[in-house]
Amino acid sequence: MTDAELMSPLPYCSQPISPVPVLPPEMPLDRQHAIIVGRSKWVNGTPLRYAFMPQTRNHAQEEVVRESFDEWKDLGIGLDFWEVRDPREAQVRIGFEPGRSWSWIGRDVLRRPRHEATMNLGWDLRDDHGRATALHEIGHTLGLAHEHQNPNAGIVWNEDAVYRHMAGPPNHWDPDTTFHNILRKLDPAEVEGSRWDPDSIMEYSFPAGLVIRPEEYRNGIRPPGKISKLDAEQVLIWYPPLEERLPQLTAFESRSLSLTPGQQYDAEVLPEETRTYRVGSFGASDMVLVLFEDVDGELRQVAADDDSGEDRNAQVEAELQAGRRYVLRTRMYHAWQAGTTAVMYW
Repeated sequence: MTDAELMSPLPYCSQPISPVPVLPPEMPLDRQHAIIVGRSKWVNGTPLRYAFMPQTRNHAQEEVVRESFDEWKDLGIGLDFWEVRDPREAQVRIGFEPGRSWSWIGRDVLRRPRHEATMNLGWDLRDDHGRATALHEIGHTLGLAHEHQNPNAGIVWNEDAVYRHMAGPPNHWDPDTTFHNILRKLDPAEVEGSRWDPDSIMEYSFPAGLVIRPEEYRNGIRPPGKISKLDAEQVLIWYPPLEERLPQLTAFESRSLSLTPGQQYDAEVLPEETRTYRVGSFGASDMVLVLFEDVDGELRQVAADDDSGEDRNAQVEAELQAGRRYVLRTRMYHAWQAGTTAVMYW
């Protein structure tokens, strides 16, 4: 980022308020933490289809977005990104409405109506700040939160200065927007790891005079605008490279699982007859389960269920075709009894 850019006020990501799961207060804290941290993460191996909203298409900006998706993919993560033309076929729908940039976080995009954007990029992406914005918003789509709101950062703000700064151009934020996107600290239950990464792509660049402590940041926070080493490490924890060959799960076979929170089990399903099947998890655990069909080398989601925080197990029902290949992916949030978790289809 140039000196001129650092001296000029920057437009910032204006994050929409994501729903927070309401969990029973008597639920053990370790279970709550596992559910809250994992709720926005995709099942690893999910092919994320993205499309550009036809009302605001901008071909020059779109190329920067494609390059940014490639940059995340080049880390070796287990997610795939597929561009499609019809937004109705995409989980991630990208607009270029001028003014604000934002994205829903992770799987929250699935709760949005199909005719709405799940991400907006509201300014020119063809300079350093614009490219960093595209990487940042895709980071939100992967399930990453704002780094400066990490309670482990220990940031003490000059709150009056922050409100004044953000009320001015180019952001013109009201106090609620400023609080939600900057001053509000994430609940410790939402935070992964114990470190603050001031170089994160999810960190804003702030001018001098807004931070009181840590003292070394009184003159400003200036991340390089790139995916940091810690960003890469964190995203690879959730989305490690996929195994080339998957174990096969046969009908009526109960496959025991030994997963820790955040870990995932993947299996190939090759039904021998065409009929309606049930696929489910069993045991004292919170899990998200997704079934995909292999269509010409691309996995298409057939059905999904998430039992986190509920007194039941994840289960889906779908008609499976003999001779076709399906992939079952299930991620563990939390298990509170060892050795009692399994998956099966029947």
